[in-house]
Amino acid sequence: MGNYRVCYFFTRNFKVTEAELPSDVKQAFNTYSGDGNHMTPDQLRRFLHDADGHTVSISDAELIVDRILHKRHHHLAKLINRKSLSLHDFHHFLFSTELNPPIRSQVHQDMTAPLSHYFIYTGHNSYLTGNQLSSNCSEVPIITALKLGVRVIELDLWPNLSKNNVHVLHGRTLTSPVKLMECLKAIKEYAFVASPYPVIITLEDHLTPYLQAKVAQMVTETFGSMLYSSESENLEELPTPENLKYRILISTKTPKEYLETEDVRRCSSSQKCQVSDVDDGWSEKSFKSGSDKSDHDVETEDLLKGKKSPSSPIYKKLIAIHAGKPKNGLKNALKVEKDKLVRRLSLAEQALEKAAENHGQDVVRFTQKNILRIYPKGTRITSSNYKPLIGWLHGAQMVAFNMQGYGRSLWLMHGMFRANGGCGYVKKPDFLMRRGPTNEVFDPKAKLQPKTSFRVKVYMGDGWHLDFKKTHFDKYSPPDFFTRVGIAGASVDKVMKKTKIKVDNWTPVWNEEFTFPLAVPELALLRVEVHSYNMSEKDDFAGQICLPVSELRPGIRAIPLCNRKGDQYTSARLLMRFEFI
Repeated sequence: MGNYRVCYFFTRNFKVTEAELPSDVKQAFNTYSGDGNHMTPDQLRRFLHDADGHTVSISDAELIVDRILHKRHHHLAKLINRKSLSLHDFHHFLFSTELNPPIRSQVHQDMTAPLSHYFIYTGHNSYLTGNQLSSNCSEVPIITALKLGVRVIELDLWPNLSKNNVHVLHGRTLTSPVKLMECLKAIKEYAFVASPYPVIITLEDHLTPYLQAKVAQMVTETFGSMLYSSESENLEELPTPENLKYRILISTKTPKEYLETEDVRRCSSSQKCQVSDVDDGWSEKSFKSGSDKSDHDVETEDLLKGKKSPSSPIYKKLIAIHAGKPKNGLKNALKVEKDKLVRRLSLAEQALEKAAENHGQDVVRFTQKNILRIYPKGTRITSSNYKPLIGWLHGAQMVAFNMQGYGRSLWLMHGMFRANGGCGYVKKPDFLMRRGPTNEVFDPKAKLQPKTSFRVKVYMGDGWHLDFKKTHFDKYSPPDFFTRVGIAGASVDKVMKKTKIKVDNWTPVWNEEFTFPLAVPELALLRVEVHSYNMSEKDDFAGQICLPVSELRPGIRAIPLCNRKGDQYTSARLLMRFEFI
């Protein structure tokens, strides 16, 4: 018998098919259009008012109609002149992330409470371009963060090699430095591009009094009248975001005598000298003296002889929010007494976990008046991040993140600060600020019952064929999309569910509904991820977004999708409906 060669031919099919409109869209159009054929601006206005209770003027409704008609029928003057929407025009409106977004873009919360009443968008090691050990330091990531709406920028200050100027770098690592002045100039230029509310610069200071005075001069000259300094050194209550619009605040430890005598005596010009009061536990830093004596060298010599150099009084006056770390035990550091003045306390993520386990209500009580800053543990050398919800559930205002990092934790951070118009300040829920008659506060460990239920319907998706190459998800056919949808928040509320897989379709239609009981809806975040199913390998990522549940507009909304870094895709989006029951 002869040998036969069999060839298989695969027909590659990437056709984008038009999806059937959801029945809920058709029903809404029929209900409000009157004749079922066209929706006038006034009918659209009534629909918008009934959807989420917001009053829309007839002129605004006319503008929306005009924009849709010009975009969809720009080549047909007859259709533009009719001044009304067809069913497909109406669907286009609902599926527009610009015209029908899931949350509003305006600041709407009360901004006249003290700073301690807000969660604040906070960066960690804001100057790093990449990992924590060897990446470059630059003003560029600071600019990027400020453009995103980040309100707290962290700078680590170290003497340069000549000890006559100040560098910003991650101490005791291989990170290359950037000049402090470059960072200050960047902050001044970009501080209020995304938000008018105050920018707080947290300083990790490893400087001599001479260099502290130099920093004070640089900061004062750079920021001028933008710089806020309290008339009183001892604040009993922090100022409000509203009163601090377009102002810059400095927060750092009150400078003590430059190094403790006993610490310095353990150091010599040839030995390694470790500074203990820093965020991250990295290796030790060597200080080598040169032949020419700088002011720094004179100060160190004085210390070795048992003398103490006074700290810079000008530098002290810069500090608007005084900072510190736990001393004499965490329980003592968290004490809130009438004569204790407002301050900022910093805890590493693992220290917060212990505090939450043993002193949860003390943490909540502390954060009602004072600022609590949480920062990533030192082993996160790849600039990964931790879960932020434990900090927020305990009232921590500054949950500091590596903004140049990646991953789902950072998506949650992005989601939280999409709230309140993306201004970088989100008012803490009332339950975190409340005190009972016997000084009792919210107990994060208490078993909580659902307060409400949140219903989500995932209708359909579109736009991937415009943002991705035809072969991005599958070499031979359209993608097999499915959507994961769920809640991040209090442990009792956390859950993820998913839709069915829609095979070979660039415009998948799911029409699936999910209900989520919520015990702490005020801190719940809606998580949405889209993937393309892959039988033999890991499913392909196709977009994500995280949104604050408390801010979601009820009704049918267009949900934009973002890439892994958090940048919004141009076209990829979902059509969903939200309902509180």
